[in-house]
Amino acid sequence: MIIYGIKTCGSVRKALKFCKDNNIECDFHDIRKDPLSDDKIKHFASKVDVNLLFNNKGTKYRDLKLKELNLDNAGKLEWLCKENMLLKRPVIEYNNDKVLCAFDEEVYKKEFL
Repeated sequence: MIIYGIKTCGSVRKALKFCKDNNIECDFHDIRKDPLSDDKIKHFASKVDVNLLFNNKGTKYRDLKLKELNLDNAGKLEWLCKENMLLKRPVIEYNNDKVLCAFDEEVYKKEFL
């Protein structure tokens, strides 16, 4: 299992704590220090709706004034590839090919316990 995000994100910290508390082995990938490739973002988007991956509530979204652009799915994917900080965090890749986005303890319990 790989958890993608940034250490200062509250949801990422909750996901990491959930894994630690439940003895779930995971690796952490800091997307600020090591940005994701376009191929990795596109892989995520092939597994999870791009609207779930795209964080339209964050600071980066507001700073870039993306609301004014009324982005379609292709536009959102293009921006995610350009700016990883627009990802809704955490993104979790597990069981070789599955992807989850955001922190939801009930979903995590069902998937991982």
